[in-house]
Amino acid sequence: MSMPPGFLDELRTRTSIAQVVGRKVMWDNRKSNQAKGDMWAPCPFHQEKSASFHVDDRKGFYYCFGCQAKGDMFKFVQETENVGFMEAVQILAAEAGMPMPERDPRAQEKADRNAQLAKVTEAAVQHFRLQLKTQAAAEARAYLENRGMDTATLDRFEIGFAPNVRQGIHQALVGKGMAAEDVTLAGLSTKPDDGGAPYDAFRDRIIFPIRDARGRCIGFGGRAMAADARAKYLNSRETPLFDKGRALYNHGPAREAAGRGQPLIVAEGYMDVIALCKAGFEAAVAPLGTAITEDQLRLMWRISDEPIVALDGDKAGLRAAMRLVDLALPLLEGGKSLRFVILPEGQDPDDLIRAEGAAAMQALLDRAQPMVTLLWQRETEGQVFDSPERRAALDNRLRAALQRITDPGLRRHYADAIAELRRALFRPQQGAWQSNKGGGDWKSGGWKKGGGKGRGFAEAQMPLAATRARVGALSGERLRTGLIVATCIRFPELIDVFEDKLDRMAPRDPDHARLAAHLLRTGTRDAAALLDEINASPLAPALESLLGLSHLAITPFLIGDGDAVRAEECLHEEFAKLSASRAIEDEMFEASQDVAAVPDEGDPALAFRMKEALLGKHAAQNPKGEDNAEQFGETSEARSAFHQLLSTAGQGKKKGV
Repeated sequence: MSMPPGFLDELRTRTSIAQVVGRKVMWDNRKSNQAKGDMWAPCPFHQEKSASFHVDDRKGFYYCFGCQAKGDMFKFVQETENVGFMEAVQILAAEAGMPMPERDPRAQEKADRNAQLAKVTEAAVQHFRLQLKTQAAAEARAYLENRGMDTATLDRFEIGFAPNVRQGIHQALVGKGMAAEDVTLAGLSTKPDDGGAPYDAFRDRIIFPIRDARGRCIGFGGRAMAADARAKYLNSRETPLFDKGRALYNHGPAREAAGRGQPLIVAEGYMDVIALCKAGFEAAVAPLGTAITEDQLRLMWRISDEPIVALDGDKAGLRAAMRLVDLALPLLEGGKSLRFVILPEGQDPDDLIRAEGAAAMQALLDRAQPMVTLLWQRETEGQVFDSPERRAALDNRLRAALQRITDPGLRRHYADAIAELRRALFRPQQGAWQSNKGGGDWKSGGWKKGGGKGRGFAEAQMPLAATRARVGALSGERLRTGLIVATCIRFPELIDVFEDKLDRMAPRDPDHARLAAHLLRTGTRDAAALLDEINASPLAPALESLLGLSHLAITPFLIGDGDAVRAEECLHEEFAKLSASRAIEDEMFEASQDVAAVPDEGDPALAFRMKEALLGKHAAQNPKGEDNAEQFGETSEARSAFHQLLSTAGQGKKKGV
């Protein structure tokens, strides 16, 4: 079966050979350099202890210096899985989420056709380069010279010129034996709808050849010389060879430079890439006149784990940066991200390098911002957060953005970074409940309301009389839900462990309910940051009310540095008690309803059922008490409670309830 054109290239783009090989070998971390895609391991094809098996992830090949085994990812799967080539393709396509193409008897014919189109584009490159040396290109040469383009640079990037004639390239290529339809199919000429003679797609423009990662010329970009041209920059239209959303200018050379350790820089246009390369930043690429696409982003990550996006400091550049943030968020994963350089307003990399030199560009690259900083800047810059509603709106926007990150671990780290930025913006005033500035020093006791030093969890204190009275008035369930919420605030990492139970807890105390809802919404997993986050929100009074519960100040695992293991054990126990208690309440209520429907002499089975429910409630509330179930059944407390329930049910029956 023949593969359709581009299928294997697309599969190589989506699949990393290091990932394929990594399933079969143990990498030597001392010898490998993952950032450069330079990986070493003991060879899987012969017995050895040294790491002589080398994988070049960027070039997509492996080689063993011991047994001389070599090949690409398809060959590796063939050898290790004992399958044929097509089966290897099927395995890798399934892993990459690519459906296998239908059997196409004309696939080879299409491949041959594309090879012929590539010959046409290569001939066009040579034609345009010759035209740049003619008298008609005098203005274009002057422009390029003014932009700092010397002969070596023109040759390196194969820059040419398309004269302002209607059929210049079309007639030249047809005269060299190229088929007229191939010249049109390659995007070099356009056939009018009225059936007239084809005319050139590029006229009176400086020409930049666009090559794919393999070095084939797949299309062209043209910069207009006329100030009143309809488009300053024009790309080849979509052809069997050229898809501008899946190509990068300077792709191949940039990949090689990145393999030598240079940072991958993403600029906006052709001239920026050329200027960066001239200044020594050879791992530079650019999208082709449009916003960066998902396919282009994946191509960049194949070259480098953390490309640096260098954008103009004008409004258009900032808008492009923000669009890229939204595009990248769902695609992020551990080790794959972006950094951003926003240039001074009114300058692009070419302007900056010509004005201040390569050192100025390097200084900006050294200060490249992580993507989370740009996300925060977008949501906060130029805004005022002087009310709870505005702060809540900010939280909602940030939460929605973070939810787009599919990697749970990465999403948590982003939430931690956002919490840190938020804490700096909304640092509570002196006297508010918050954690120590040092972060996470819970002192030696339970809870303390401070005015600067020693804020947050601090020394255990004797509760005030008013606090003791309030605690005495609370039900056992309120004390239990308070302990659960407080433990989750003290150890936020346990929120993920008990998320389902916390969601179903539904505290009857409104303060506990609001705090529990916040714990389910927040992505903050740092205890100090979480306290500050709550203090900076309308939930601060609810937190103060919770911290007023005296039994929290003497809970061992909340004191001092805390005991996360004991805290987790406690939550398991408290959730179980809460569930049992509520189940017993439901049982007693249903039994009391049934008693109301039986004759006056009562139903022994229902009486037994209610008695058992009371015993269960006592056991749930006193799991370590001295009285067992049988002893409890004989106590005056049990008899009193039991008869009170029966009496209540009987009265309800007599009243027709």
